[in-house]
Amino acid sequence: MQIIPVTENNLPIYHNLAQCYEAEFSPLTGKKPDASGLFALDTLIGGNILGYLLYIDDTPAGLAAIARKENASFEVCEFYVVPVFRKNEAGMRFAHAIWERHNGTWEIKQISGADYATAFWRKTIERFGDTPFCEERYDDHYWGTVTRQTFTARCQPTAP
Repeated sequence: MQIIPVTENNLPIYHNLAQCYEAEFSPLTGKKPDASGLFALDTLIGGNILGYLLYIDDTPAGLAAIARKENASFEVCEFYVVPVFRKNEAGMRFAHAIWERHNGTWEIKQISGADYATAFWRKTIERFGDTPFCEERYDDHYWGTVTRQTFTARCQPTAP
């Protein structure tokens, strides 16, 4: 497993995987592809949005978009692992590796109907050391009522 920050050079790979992510969630979001067959992306990499790519055996296997907020606060905006790689807890290890890079308060939200995503995030946070978390129903300005987890990551950061 290798985690690589998104740069200008690998941004097309991120965008390709993001299309798979958007398609997977389209039954819940109601989003449809445009006339060229592409979904509009909700989160664009750049500015305060960091992107990461997950590689397994030199193959692009997942993506993450992380918002850097004020006061060492972060939000998982997008997170996706290609279904064939959703074994051996690859997604969990991917999330843990990202959190270990960024000490601070974290927020993760799941849209209504994404019960499998909520179960994944609960399990992933619970297994992130001795990290208590809060979970609540939250009214998001963009997505409406979502499930939201918040917790604090206190780790030795690694190089990005």
